[in-house]
Amino acid sequence: MKKISSLFLLVWLIAFSLLYVTKTIESSKGYGGANTLTIYNWGDYIDPALIKKFEKETGLKVIYQTFDSNEAMMTKISQGGTTFDVAVPSEYAISKMKEEGLLLPINHSKIPNLRYIDERFLDLSFDPGNEYSIPYFWGTVGIVYNRALLGGKEITSWNDLWDPAFKNQILLIDGAREIMGMALNSLHYSLNDTNKTHLLQAKQKLDQLTPNVKAIVGDEIKMLLANEEAAIGIVWSGDAAEIMWENERLDYVIPKEGTNLWFDNMVIPKTAKNIEGAHQFINFMLDPKNAAQNAEYVGYSTPNKKALEYLPKEIVEDERFYPSEQLADKLEVYENLGKSMLAYYNELFLQFKMHRK
Repeated sequence: MKKISSLFLLVWLIAFSLLYVTKTIESSKGYGGANTLTIYNWGDYIDPALIKKFEKETGLKVIYQTFDSNEAMMTKISQGGTTFDVAVPSEYAISKMKEEGLLLPINHSKIPNLRYIDERFLDLSFDPGNEYSIPYFWGTVGIVYNRALLGGKEITSWNDLWDPAFKNQILLIDGAREIMGMALNSLHYSLNDTNKTHLLQAKQKLDQLTPNVKAIVGDEIKMLLANEEAAIGIVWSGDAAEIMWENERLDYVIPKEGTNLWFDNMVIPKTAKNIEGAHQFINFMLDPKNAAQNAEYVGYSTPNKKALEYLPKEIVEDERFYPSEQLADKLEVYENLGKSMLAYYNELFLQFKMHRK
């Protein structure tokens, strides 16, 4: 009997240990619960002090994980093995996630701070009525350039980039929609164009840009431009603000032909376990003072109209990051092109990259 009792105790201890280890692993991987909130966001895309403040106010423990592309984020959520309570995808990803049933509807009655969001950023085509998403940040795609390295030349247009004087001076971000969109805009076409003749024209024009392209890169573009390894870069506006902070000789311009107006919104994935906590977090981030603090830390533009009152005047009056309505009329939101057309964009962009070699 003693042997049986000892064996039973050993089995119980092993089972308890396995349960503890499993719970620990699940927590680290994003398996949330009533006392935790698992957030899936872009890297360096929130002021860490706000996470601590939220934890203190709510008593919830935040598990924060990051992704580096919308595609990686969507894949992980669609697989369903990991629980995320809040995610922050871009507008075209939100449209796709809705189609695939990956999102839960948001209860607006639990988001009273939604009233502070500028109406221009609500009820947009990718999520009518904001049924599934709430604005987090917005911005543009544009051109960072170093006037000193260009002999004092100014850049105001996408078409300026084809100037032979800029040979081997341009860095491009490694994104099919951004770079194909740049070429389409330079031809005065929509960056959501699905006319294959227009798309081939855009690809041919990109081929003509090849002598001026030094490299097609990822996140390292910020360091390379700040260190003056190249004179020109195609970047997102928030990255531009960071680069300009590092090197005051750099400037950012929204090209006169128009460009992309992008949005990153907060959503609640269908795998969420703490739906109540998700609503609390979204509402917390929409508090005007919190939104202002977050915008100043991250460097991107806030859609929170009330938050602008708490930001430095030189930030909110800078039309490079808060463009005038006249310029804003030339900005386009990426539309969900569908799998077939998106694959065609990617194919043309890949052909352009191979052409450079």
